[in-house]
Amino acid sequence: MRLTKFTDLALRSVMRLAVVRDGDDPLTTREVAEVMGVPYTHVAKAITRLQHLGVVEARRGRGGGLTLTGPGRRASVGWLVRELEGDGEVVACEDDPPCPLRAACRLRGALRDAQEAFYASLDPLTVADLVASPTGPVLIGLTDRPDRPSG
Repeated sequence: MRLTKFTDLALRSVMRLAVVRDGDDPLTTREVAEVMGVPYTHVAKAITRLQHLGVVEARRGRGGGLTLTGPGRRASVGWLVRELEGDGEVVACEDDPPCPLRAACRLRGALRDAQEAFYASLDPLTVADLVASPTGPVLIGLTDRPDRPSG
């Protein structure tokens, strides 16, 4: 199974926000985009979705920025991936033209089961688990900026 680029970017953004240290200024969407080496607009869309899910809080203005919420830190990775990926099928049986096997195909059900097994394997993991050592220190090092306190 392969995740969409949107889900991948959203997960990496959440992971970076999960390691912001107490006393550090919150990161901005632009800073997250720079760290990830992706366009600002892509990160902005992911952050908006994460806000709707209650995983990220965004504050505007002086002292503003992005913060991972408590529920976001404790969120199941399986839940988060399901929400970001949506409930679409792995295969496109109903596309135009529809697959001629769709009425009697066993592949669709097998792939649906495999998809759920993939998500289920992520259910026990939390965002906090994803940023445990050695990942967390690497993420922190990506944005140690001289113009901001490094804690």
